Amino acid sequence: MTADTRQYSLPRWRLTRWLAECGQGVPEDIRIALVGNLFGSLSVFTGGTLNTLAVAAVIAIHSPTVPLITWLVLELTICTTRLVVLIIARRRALAHRPTPTDLNILLSAAWSAGVGYGVVASLASGDWVVATLACLSAGAMVGGICFRNFSAPRLSATMIVLSMGPALPGALIAGEPLMLIVALQIPLYLVAMTMACFRLNKMLIATMTAEREKDYHARHDPLTGLANRAELMSALRNWQMVRGVRGETFAVLYLDLDGFKTVNDSHGHAAGDRLLQAVAGRMRHVLRDGDLPARIGGDEFVVLAAVDAAGEATTLGQRLIDAIGAPYELGLGRTTDVGVSIGIAIAPECGGEAEDLLAAADAALYIAKSAGGSRCRLASIDADLRTRLQHPSVTSAASPATDRPAPTRHAR
Repeated sequence: MTADTRQYSLPRWRLTRWLAECGQGVPEDIRIALVGNLFGSLSVFTGGTLNTLAVAAVIAIHSPTVPLITWLVLELTICTTRLVVLIIARRRALAHRPTPTDLNILLSAAWSAGVGYGVVASLASGDWVVATLACLSAGAMVGGICFRNFSAPRLSATMIVLSMGPALPGALIAGEPLMLIVALQIPLYLVAMTMACFRLNKMLIATMTAEREKDYHARHDPLTGLANRAELMSALRNWQMVRGVRGETFAVLYLDLDGFKTVNDSHGHAAGDRLLQAVAGRMRHVLRDGDLPARIGGDEFVVLAAVDAAGEATTLGQRLIDAIGAPYELGLGRTTDVGVSIGIAIAPECGGEAEDLLAAADAALYIAKSAGGSRCRLASIDADLRTRLQHPSVTSAASPATDRPAPTRHAR
């Protein structure tokens, strides 16, 4: 089953931004998802528009007065325009192009205003069959408006008032004393439905925030905040698929700290954790936008970096060595330093699978460690094969299924 990759644009106009506002402090990715809810689905849109069009058509046929025929024409115009905008928006969202979100929001409000106009015109007609049908339809639409658009509670409240609010002046001009009860009920109904929209909005945002945090923790290392092994493997396979089709190269840099075990033994694991967090911070500072740093266990890290040539990858590796190798402040006047060895594999030269690239980078890392550490080495296919034959544990150590065991070949 193909995942829905549509992404709708946030509104740009001042009025539409205000109408679509979902609350303070809501992250942008959640705002984008909430805006997407406003477009709904074609089936939901079709059901709602067919209902109002059918009601307007039946009423216009039953009582062909100018106001009621005008209502039918308005409904046809607004609903047709909304359908065209919805289709365009869906195509643009699928292609990740800007969508006519502002126009969609304004047309939603215009449609509600059209329903409200029909209510007033029906009540003013003096035909109680027509009035009853129009009011029942508007009341039913209010429920749909509430439960479809509560991701933007201000828009939902505006649509509720525009569609059902006109029943209040309509009841007053109808000239029927019994209709005064409507003048008492409508305000309470509008307030209750509007409050429901805002409450449902808060519940939805809380749920989406919790899911967002859960997903983040499932894909990131809890100590450093870098990507974890699962996220690394997912990203690596995605990079291979996307960049492979484009014929682009990228580098896998496998990092292992030199002397980290000494820090743990001399200063304690708490100091070691602080050092790992500092290392992660320095990596973020060195890396460029689009590069992906990951911690895959212990003092081992992997970086995915877009490069045009092997020389660019080794330059990045040396920058990481220089940054990570600077002294660290552990608190209470204590300082320490560690080095880092780096093995680099270039894709697709060093393999077509994620596991092959990691194995090649790991093999190059072994060579860097064996040469004394605090240096980077570029993997070649031949060197990688020779190292695997001489050191079979290197291949198994790169398996994505489990964390790397503490290999005796690495000098900690």
